[in-house]
Amino acid sequence: MTDADLAAHLAEVAGRILVEVRSSGLFSAKALGKAGDQTANQFLCHALRETRPDDGLLSEEEKDNPSRLDKSRVWIVDPVDGTREYGEARSDWAVHVGLAVDGAPVIGAVALPGLDGGTVLRSDQPRVVPPAPEKLRMVVSRTRPAAEAVAVAQTLNAELVPMGSAGAKAMAIILGQADIYLHSGGQYEWDSMAPASVALAHGLHVSRIDGSPLVYNQSDVYLPDLLICRKDHAQRVLGLIAGLAKDAA
Repeated sequence: MTDADLAAHLAEVAGRILVEVRSSGLFSAKALGKAGDQTANQFLCHALRETRPDDGLLSEEEKDNPSRLDKSRVWIVDPVDGTREYGEARSDWAVHVGLAVDGAPVIGAVALPGLDGGTVLRSDQPRVVPPAPEKLRMVVSRTRPAAEAVAVAQTLNAELVPMGSAGAKAMAIILGQADIYLHSGGQYEWDSMAPASVALAHGLHVSRIDGSPLVYNQSDVYLPDLLICRKDHAQRVLGLIAGLAKDAA
């Protein structure tokens, strides 16, 4: 099985497991997120160690093993991205399975099990990204939209689209539900690695908000910001962000 097939298969199966855990009715709303995280994490980590024993592994739900820093190939997973949305039985949560090679987001799969029938977007099977409408749409956090994103949206006269999971936000652009994902409120490597690889494979612009590339498998896994959008919007958005930073200085 290729790395891309493995990533997509694991994301899809983990998504089905999570749906089953939620539909079991055995967990209170408070306990459901933890149960889902732990169950999906066990499956993903056991499967990756079985099928790719020589690769490194970084998961949100596992204690970090520094030996990954000596590896060229490192799998980075988020068993449930958007735990709150998963617990609320919303559709905007995701499963991330990605492979970074020498720090670059090379292969990824993002499962969206909450969509009808479940959807898995893959870096090796790019779809046609729908054209942007005249009025742009910017996905932002449901609970704490970043000030920079709100300011840029106002300048662009873009509609704000509240959404949960980082993976769901990034995939919304590929699915034609949004046009810009600008985040500056703090994230970690597992929040963006698989979505970044899928977005890049679909020809989208992917970077930090200063325009620099996203680099993975670092000793400090905090990766606080990113921009994902169509390439024809990137320079204007980056310019607006730079202007905001200059004004704040």
